[in-house]
Amino acid sequence: MAQTIRAGCASGSSRTPQSLAWHASRRSRGPVGPGALAAKSRRSSLALRLALPPETGWDGPDRPMLEAYTTLGFLAASTQRVTLGALVTGVVYRHPGLLVKTATTLDVLARGRAYLGIGAGWYEREAVGLGVPWPARGERFERLEETLRIAQLMWSGRVEPFEGRHYRLAEPLSNPAPLARPHPPIMIGGNGERRTLRLVARYADACNLLVPDPGESRRKLAVLREHCQAIGRNYDLIEKTSLIEADLRDGAAGLRRVIDRLRGQSEEGIEHVIVNLPNAEELGPLEAFGREVIPALSA
Repeated sequence: MAQTIRAGCASGSSRTPQSLAWHASRRSRGPVGPGALAAKSRRSSLALRLALPPETGWDGPDRPMLEAYTTLGFLAASTQRVTLGALVTGVVYRHPGLLVKTATTLDVLARGRAYLGIGAGWYEREAVGLGVPWPARGERFERLEETLRIAQLMWSGRVEPFEGRHYRLAEPLSNPAPLARPHPPIMIGGNGERRTLRLVARYADACNLLVPDPGESRRKLAVLREHCQAIGRNYDLIEKTSLIEADLRDGAAGLRRVIDRLRGQSEEGIEHVIVNLPNAEELGPLEAFGREVIPALSA
């Protein structure tokens, strides 16, 4: 059965830093990019989410990509209503204490509009190229779980040592506290049934399924429900999101395809679809998304 569904957009790259649609030179015209679309919609229930993948592999290693959290800090000052986060942070790229501090700082600067998107990571070429240690998959998941525990500890207000297999924090201070209550939502990205969705059930406020095939979201959410039941977690408290790709440059046909895809995700139980617009820096696709897609979903 279809339900009310929210839609957001993701932008992973820009041809040059100067080509960002939300460049500072546009500030004199008011809010820019997705934030402006949210304001123009006059529908307070519509929450757009801008997600910036921090890994370069999505569009290929040679396409320019800005570092996620630096860019999100810039966008915090350039938007008013859009929710900001990375989709998603590879766990090995930042030490957990620093990552939580970074996400907290973003939330304070954005006045409570941040979330922490995180996953085990996948793009070995980038990590090795930048000199970032790249452990085996099993260890990355161990590090992911420890990072999630550290985030919960630091956002609890307790200052006590953390002793894990991979990370040790003697005094995990987090001051100022985030403005989001009880803390910025934690979104875990990935489709894995045995490890990823188990971590979602135990630690996350949201899951994000990556480019699911037709019918896949329904199957994955059934597995997530089973993991929740096994530990006594309320399945309904977890936001179910997915990431899909869309190209709106072919006009009405592209718009119809993405609207149909979003409605299909809703039928499978997804509550919030994030649409990856590869050319979002051109602004036109963003405007079409806000003008055509969002009203069609809320009609």
